[in-house]
Amino acid sequence: MSAIPRLDQNTRRSRAVVHNGTVYLAGHTADDRGADAAGQTRQVLAKIDEMLAAAGTDKSKLLNVTIWLSSMAHFQAMNQVYDAWIVPGQAPARCCGALELAAPDILVEIMVTAAL
Repeated sequence: MSAIPRLDQNTRRSRAVVHNGTVYLAGHTADDRGADAAGQTRQVLAKIDEMLAAAGTDKSKLLNVTIWLSSMAHFQAMNQVYDAWIVPGQAPARCCGALELAAPDILVEIMVTAAL
């Protein structure tokens, strides 16, 4: 049996896991948590682009996107950035909801699955 590639791993999580032609990304948050929801979304999507590239794929091959917001008040700002980022004609399945995130200054967390 071949090893399952696990990218940017620590004792608790891997930022990405590759298996059977699919890349599973962990939830990503912004590094600059002082940014507004649009700014945090831009940062998160840039991190996702980097992680997908490291795994050998890109956003044109997204299968599923899960978005968590600290408040649905951030929905419009997040969507403006997300809609400009997504590849036209390649929109993945997606869900979005609000919940209490790991820290109060995290406004947006995004998790994706993509094909290789």
